[in-house]
Amino acid sequence: MHEFKFLDGELHCEDVPLRRIAEEVGTPVYIYSRRTLRDHYRKLDEAFSGLPHLICYSVKANSNLAVLSTLAAEGAGADIVSGGELFRALRVGMAADKVVYAGIGKTAEEIEYALRSRILMFNVESETELYVIDRVAGELGVKARIALRVNPDVDAGAHPYIATGLREAKFGIDIEEALSVYGHAALLPNVEVVGVHQHIGSQITSVEPFRESIAIVGELVKRLQANGTAIRFINIGGGFGIPYRQEEVPYPRDYAQALKPVLGESGCTVILEIGRMIVGNAGILATRVLYRKHTGEKGFLVVDAAMNDLIRPSLYGSYHEIVPAVKAEREEEIVDVVGPVCESGDFLARDRALSRAEPGELLAVMSAGAYSFAMSSNYNSRRRAAEVMVDGGSFVVVREREDYEDLVRGERVWVEPAGEDAASVLQPDITGGGTA
Repeated sequence: MHEFKFLDGELHCEDVPLRRIAEEVGTPVYIYSRRTLRDHYRKLDEAFSGLPHLICYSVKANSNLAVLSTLAAEGAGADIVSGGELFRALRVGMAADKVVYAGIGKTAEEIEYALRSRILMFNVESETELYVIDRVAGELGVKARIALRVNPDVDAGAHPYIATGLREAKFGIDIEEALSVYGHAALLPNVEVVGVHQHIGSQITSVEPFRESIAIVGELVKRLQANGTAIRFINIGGGFGIPYRQEEVPYPRDYAQALKPVLGESGCTVILEIGRMIVGNAGILATRVLYRKHTGEKGFLVVDAAMNDLIRPSLYGSYHEIVPAVKAEREEEIVDVVGPVCESGDFLARDRALSRAEPGELLAVMSAGAYSFAMSSNYNSRRRAAEVMVDGGSFVVVREREDYEDLVRGERVWVEPAGEDAASVLQPDITGGGTA
């Protein structure tokens, strides 16, 4: 459930009409429901009650500080994949001992930052990474807690770009090699093996892939424990799907009921890395129609949001429902909803049946809380959208819309030196010490 609903024919976020936000803040604008964030987190937490568990919100889904602080207040930890995400989590007061660090390309600098911050553990993606963590931890004189991310080779039925649990994926350690790598890890002086981690994909709309993968991981845990390895955590990853077009998807309780038998046997604390299920339907993107256009028999709605604001349709072919912010009795038409970016791939919807919309009218792109603003860019030197958090009958701008100065912040204008200085710039120093 979410808090975007029509009242008297007008779309509201909680008790605030979208029209009011768009008029005061402008468009495009991301709008989040704080009530929905809290409700989704609590339902997930309740579903896994009876098992010792920790919900580590997947920061990559939506890293806005207002989103993070709302979830931190509920007791959430953080699933991070970069030093920047760690910085954000700590900035809002998330407990470092509730942070797990995933990702296949952690740098030594990021590993050091995480160790100094005393995070809960690293999810290790390769044997090479394991040795780097051991070295950095040794230099700091600390022990690094780790789980190996094992790849159970389970097809989760996700889009190829977000399927992560197959053998050909870049993520994780092959399940057949896991025992050997765990053996090597146990011999390292600056590493403490505490867990097993898996992540099989994103936007998974069936419990069966999880049931299958957890059965495989559960057997690995039993073998490790029998060998004397003190596994205390099973990280089941994330990827729980949400409805984008009113489709039926499992509820948190469905996942919990399917997985509790195996997880309960292990005696381990269960870690969940959940992002989309918490924040996906807690946000929308509001955009205004700029122009109507026809080329031959093809109809277009040109809006002020573009692929740089919401790239999921262009990147994944993802579907987002689009609805008018104010209902009107009009005929439907088949149109492409496109943005101003100079790319043929700049679209929010293709061949979509929509109620006729006129220039100046407001549309809502639904289910845009996850992997939306987080993936936005300044392509075509477009300013990134504002973000707004609604709480009951009030709202706050939680990220200001960028201005043109923001676009060039940190850049420098090249000024061609004159005379001898110009020659020195153009002549490389073959010794490697800079310009001659």
